[in-house]
Amino acid sequence: MNEHVLIVDDEMSIVTLLKFNLEKAGFTTDVAYDGLEAIRKADKNTYDFIILDLMLPEMDGIEVCKHLRRNHIDTPVLMLTARDEEFDKVLGLEIGADDYLTKPFSPKEVIARIKAILRRTNVTVTSNVKNIKVGELTIFPERYEAEKNNQVLSFTRKEFELLHYLATHKDKVLSRDQLLSAVWDYDFVGDTRIVDVHVSHLREKIEPNTKKPIYIKTIRGLGYKMEDPT
Repeated sequence: MNEHVLIVDDEMSIVTLLKFNLEKAGFTTDVAYDGLEAIRKADKNTYDFIILDLMLPEMDGIEVCKHLRRNHIDTPVLMLTARDEEFDKVLGLEIGADDYLTKPFSPKEVIARIKAILRRTNVTVTSNVKNIKVGELTIFPERYEAEKNNQVLSFTRKEFELLHYLATHKDKVLSRDQLLSAVWDYDFVGDTRIVDVHVSHLREKIEPNTKKPIYIKTIRGLGYKMEDPT
């Protein structure tokens, strides 16, 4: 294991704890203590993973994550916060974070989350590289992109993994819990709104009319189903 992790937190004790345990687990690490430093390092260097605190000096973690995704830096991000509010959790994942962990946490849990996300990143899409056609939508797994009517559509990593999973299970009704388990690789303890947020984002990008979706249908009381438009 030689994955390079950027640790972004303004608390020296947390940085020291994470750095020690990650390096012990075989990762190499770099650190940043505020949002602007994190952006400078992420723009300049290539990382396999970023641990990003929500509350940072200069620029908070939400703005840092937005900057990364706007600049097509799709490095997986684990957000940390001292606040245990659903709004923060959904917001963090909504703007492109891959996971969310509330302080205090154990280093073992952080490492387990990192490994789970990296495993999903490396396996989910590359396990089936065949292009997928759904109606006017063509999905390109190797590019993390789709095309519709000759227009290229871009997605965050999680948006694409959700789209890919729905497309590879076309015409099947998938519950929110199934999607959480398959796309996020572990139990979000009932935070199914995360799925709803990502489905909403997908619809904004692929549906002609988000109020009357023809690709991703809501099956009331059950979940979602992707199908060819009729």
